Formats: sequence, structure tokens, C-alpha cells
Amino acid sequence: MPEEIYEESQLYKIRHSAAHVMAEAMLERFPEAKVAIGPPIEDGFYYDFDLPTAINDDDIRWVEKRMKKILSQKHDFSMREVTAAEAREIFQDQPYKLELIDELVNERLDEDGAPIAAPADRLTIYRQNNFSDLCRGPHVASTRDINPKAVSISLRPPAGAYWRGDEKRQQLTRIYGTAWETAEDLRAYRQRLEEAIKRDHRVLGEKLDLFIIDSMVGKGLPLWLPDGATLRDTLERWLRDIQIERGYLPVVTPHLGNIELYKTSGHYPYYADSQYTPIDVDGDEFLLRPMNCPHHCRIYTSQPRSYRDLPLRYAEFGTVYRYEQSGELRGLTRVRGFTVDDAHLFVRPDQLLEEFQGVVKLIQHVFNALGMTDFRARLGTRDPDSDKYVGDNSLWEEATVAIINACEDLGMDYHIEPGEAAFYGPKLDFIVRDVLKREWQLGTVQVDYNLPQRFDLEYVDRDNERKRPVMIHRAPFGSLERFIGILIEHFAGAFPPWLAPTQAVIIPIRESHNPYAREVEALLKERGMRVKADLQDRNMRSKIKQHRRMNIPWLLIVGDRDMADRTVSVRLRTDENLGALPLDGFADAAAANIESQSQGIGL
Repeated sequence: MPEEIYEESQLYKIRHSAAHVMAEAMLERFPEAKVAIGPPIEDGFYYDFDLPTAINDDDIRWVEKRMKKILSQKHDFSMREVTAAEAREIFQDQPYKLELIDELVNERLDEDGAPIAAPADRLTIYRQNNFSDLCRGPHVASTRDINPKAVSISLRPPAGAYWRGDEKRQQLTRIYGTAWETAEDLRAYRQRLEEAIKRDHRVLGEKLDLFIIDSMVGKGLPLWLPDGATLRDTLERWLRDIQIERGYLPVVTPHLGNIELYKTSGHYPYYADSQYTPIDVDGDEFLLRPMNCPHHCRIYTSQPRSYRDLPLRYAEFGTVYRYEQSGELRGLTRVRGFTVDDAHLFVRPDQLLEEFQGVVKLIQHVFNALGMTDFRARLGTRDPDSDKYVGDNSLWEEATVAIINACEDLGMDYHIEPGEAAFYGPKLDFIVRDVLKREWQLGTVQVDYNLPQRFDLEYVDRDNERKRPVMIHRAPFGSLERFIGILIEHFAGAFPPWLAPTQAVIIPIRESHNPYAREVEALLKERGMRVKADLQDRNMRSKIKQHRRMNIPWLLIVGDRDMADRTVSVRLRTDENLGALPLDGFADAAAANIESQSQGIGL
């Protein structure tokens, strides 16, 4: 559910309150522990602790048992306001709380000395039983509102977390928990968790020979193996063809650029913490590119533009680089080098609505074709209390209104979330739910009046006046790496035939059937299919078992009768046996399945 709705829900209050109960139990188990923070998250909550000794499974079992005892005693949650001095007295032996208090009550300034947020006059503390914490709530009224049978906690990877996300600071122990309104909800969650473990793209990526992470190459820098590269290439070719049909123009830009490019765009130094150190080349500084849009802006400025030239739609599968902290890296879904299916549209103001809607329809088409039909839209707007944004408020207002008008005109449901905008403009993100009901932010489309201004982009209008274009940023996949990681888990590695790296394997029963297997292989390759004949010196049953394990959609068994009748005996990866089919008939049916981008493997 949308974050703002979740924060207002009873479930959010239950989890927030259960987190405090867990912290109380942890302090009973580890009286010398220092408490950091403990927020609710998507499917539960966590708390970070600085512990005097290592924690083990026996400790976790003790804490969970103690939590349920506390919950059964029915303690009220009470809130009171305190001054900073009172808060420091209450948390005098809790250094992480003292740091938070200082941050809240002192005026915070940006690098230029401008205030980011006003200092808090009063702080709020919530207490239940013997535990108090610096907290703004909300909580349930009493622990009687939490079902002890619907609560559990665990120490699960990643069990370590750096204070404030800074790997140079203290590493804390993170304890995860989950709480639901009923025990049935908890059981269903545990089943989803078990299924998620089976679908983990890191495990399946290795099992299916799709990608590896090699320590000598570097953390967060995946190496694509042949089958993974084929999957990736299939997605790229498919989207590239769709874009060309819609008037996009392919461009290619370098993986680094002069630092002045990113200073002009505003990416540097605004996001210096997530960018790699500039490289000195002959006295000039170059940066591994964090974004593709500045490069596309310079392509736009490479020649004079007329109103007749617009819209211009530049598309590129451009690799960008971000310095992600080691503890945040995760398979393909959080990496340091990733490829964005990026496109930037330069449009006249009168073209903005139609072009924006065209992008939204393209993104919807992509999700529907991939069987990811459960999605919603989120309009990320500017946080008025943050200094991370660039540009005039009036331009932001224009861009926000343009997105709202496009959504309204399309009749599309959306919700507004302040603080989720890009630094140069508001954006419409698409939040997709996979088969396990987990939400992922994938496609995005953004309206930008700021970069055209910063790069002094112009076109000559029909009245012979120089005017500024509007820029639309869009990426249906987002990060190609992350998107594929999510696809692996969504399909559990069993891709529909049109996406499968290998669509069919021909398995001869005996060596004497090898020539016919090669003939079948050649014919299907001529039809454009990705197939291979398994001619290894192994028995048929072991070959079938292996290729089923690799999730090959169609296994084609060939023997004496198949050779005589020019048939193939078709077995699906589900082990369903379709029997002998004429070779040409199978080729036609398989080609139709692939061309239609069917989600099933039936013929």
C-alpha cells in the first residue's frame, strides 16, 4: 500500500509498538546494550542495537518469548512532551539517542549555511511498561491491541547495519521482526517468505548460469554469463524495437565526462556522496557518469533547433555508476554499475501533454507484456523542507501541474508523495507488485523545466522567437540489472518462452539419433528460435532432469519413430508430455507462442 496510507493504518501502529516491546525485551536480555533506531518497514519492523556481546539464536528465542509475556500483561503506551534538557537526562546513558536529540533541537544548515529544517522546541517520548524511547509515534493504545500469536522476530542477514548508514561509523546489530493483526496473516507471511527464499535471484542467477559477482572485478559489478547476456539482450532488442516504432532516435554517449558537465546539470556536487572520486586527466577532472541526461542535453545543443524538429526523442541503454556502500549491495537489485533504459524527450510546451501520455502508455505496455499487471502510480513532489532540489518554485509548479493533468486525462489512479521527486523536477513512478505481493519501484517518467534552463536549451518557434523546450526523462525498466533481478524472482527463473535464454533443447535417445537432432536444431534456428541439441554422452533421463532444472520451456525427445515420421516428442518443463508432434507443426506453434509473447508454455 502507499507509504502515507500505511503510516496511518492500524497495522503500522501495531508494528511500531511491537518494535518498542522488542527493544524492552532486548534491554532485559542485554542491560548494557545501547539502543539506536527501530522503525516499522514494509513487512514488519527492525531495531538497531550496540550490543556488549554477540547475539545468538538462544538469545533471539528468549527475547521473542519475553515479548509475548510483556504483550500478555496489557501495558498502555503513553506519550509526553519534554524539553531537550529533560530528554538528555532521560537518555543520558544512550549515546545514539543523545546524537538524535542534538540533531533535532539544533538548526541544521546546508553547505551554503542555509537552514534545512527549523529546530524542534519540544520532543516526544513514548513509554510502555519499563521502556521509553524518543519517538514521534504513532502507537496503539495498549499492548492488548497486539496479538502475541501474530508476532515473531529473527536475526537474519543482513544482521549488521552501520549507524546512520555510514560505513565509517559503528556497526550495529539489526534485529528484524514482523507483526500482523492475526495469526493467519503471520502464517501467510511466513509462506511468502519461504517462497521468496526459493526465488532469490542471487541463488537462481547462479543455478541458471545467468550472472556472477566476482571479487577480483569488484563488489556490485555483475558479470553477465552467456545465458544472462542473452536474456538481457532479448529485453534490450524488444524495447529498442518498440521505441523505434514510436519515433525514438538511438544515441550512444561515453561512460564518463568532464566534471563541468555534471556541475552544470547539478548532479555534482549535490550527489557527491554517491559518486566516484573525479579522475584527473591532463589537468582536467572527469567523472564516471552518474546520469545520462547531461550527455543528451549536449547532443541537443550540437545544432540549432526549430519548432519543426520537436519533439526529439533520444534513447540510450546507458551505463551509469554510483558509489553504493558495501552493506547495501545485493545481487542485481543494488549494484555500483547499472544500465538505464534511458530516454530524454525535448518537446514544445504544447506537445507536453501528448508526449507525457505517450510515455505512460509505453511503460504500461512494457509491464503488461511481462505479466506484471499489478501496478500503481506515485507522483513524487518536492519536499519544501529539503535543499536537494534545484530550480525555481514556479517551474516546479508548472511541471507538477503538467503531470497531474496527464494522469487525469488518462483516467489513471495515482497518489502524491512529497519528497520523492528527482532533484530537478517532479516524477511519476510506477510501483509494481510481483507474484509474492512485494512492491518494487520500476518505471519512471519525469517532467523537467530546470535542465533545459541550466544547459540553455533553445529552439526557434514559428514566430521566430527563441524559446525553451521542456524535457521529459523516462525509463520503463529503470535499472536493467535491477529489473532483471526482479524478473528472475517474479518468474522464479521459469521465463516465458520469448524471454527464455534457451527456448528448446533437442535430446536424442541414442547416439544414432544425433544426426536427426542436429537437423531439428538447424531447422528451428532458421525459424529464429534459441535452441541447442544436447549430444553429450549421457543417458536421456539425466539430460531431461538437467534441462528441467534449468527451466528450459520445451524438451524435444527424438528417437527412431521421430526420425522416420519427422516428428519431435515434446515434453514441457513442467514434465507434461505432449507426445509426438510433426516437426513443422511444432515449429509453427512455438513461433506463434514466442511472437505473441505468451506467458504460458503450452502449444
